[in-house]
Amino acid sequence: MAGFHVIAGSSETLEHINVRKIGISDLMDALKRGIDDFMVKPSHVVFLALIYPVIGVLLAAWTSGSENALPLLFPLVSGFALIGPFAAIGLYEISRRREAGLDTSWSHAFEVKDSPALPSIAAVGFMLVVIFVAWLMVAQALYVQMFGPQIPTSLSGFVGEILASERGWLLIVLGHAIGFVFAAIVLCTTVVAFPLLLDRDVGAYEAIHTSFRAVAVNPIPMAIWGLIVAVLLIIGSLPLFAGLAVVLPVLGHATWHLYRKVVEPAPAGKPVRAKSSASKAQPGKKRGPRASATQ
Repeated sequence: MAGFHVIAGSSETLEHINVRKIGISDLMDALKRGIDDFMVKPSHVVFLALIYPVIGVLLAAWTSGSENALPLLFPLVSGFALIGPFAAIGLYEISRRREAGLDTSWSHAFEVKDSPALPSIAAVGFMLVVIFVAWLMVAQALYVQMFGPQIPTSLSGFVGEILASERGWLLIVLGHAIGFVFAAIVLCTTVVAFPLLLDRDVGAYEAIHTSFRAVAVNPIPMAIWGLIVAVLLIIGSLPLFAGLAVVLPVLGHATWHLYRKVVEPAPAGKPVRAKSSASKAQPGKKRGPRASATQ
């Protein structure tokens, strides 16, 4: 298929994307801008974000109703955050459009399908799905190693066995440690990958490589960013996942602004995502496409 490219961008050559050093204040500003994006047009982002908590509730209901799946309850719900960067791609598009002064109706979130980088976006998304499945397999293997192949008789009995036994607490500690490794891998490979691909068709390899370099150049800020994401997701999950309808869009929008702060703009003459000819700028809302990155 003409124009189908994954590893490299449309130029068929690997680009070198420059990254900046950022500080804690940049993280706070990105989060503030994410909240601002959410508050300006909350209706469409809540609609998109409901996908996340609804899936979480369905996963919890499925596992609680099947003894065979009970050991996967926590890995499924917590591990779903591993594909969160991909699930939030529509939110990055809304922030991109608002930054460019374009219409931000929720339907435009699905214009990602028209992105020239769609094959690369799908490739990175598939990578996250593979990581998610690997996490489930490791979590299941750990449980079997600790408790054996026997099936829990009930949800209450399963929870009681985990919380009231030494091996249960060892499972919790080891499970969290292993989960941290998977989360760190996702952070290092995708912290700016999806926003970069939406903005510039640089290919999957360079998007992942740029994320790695963003973390390498800013290890402490990125570690704090990962902690912020983890804490907010935990808080949002507590009231039966309902809080994720706010937490997810805020983090999605904030990630776009974090990308703008970390990644330098494309050099003059390099192609960036064009504005849709069918989209109209919102009167009085136009902002320079790079303005928020340098303020």
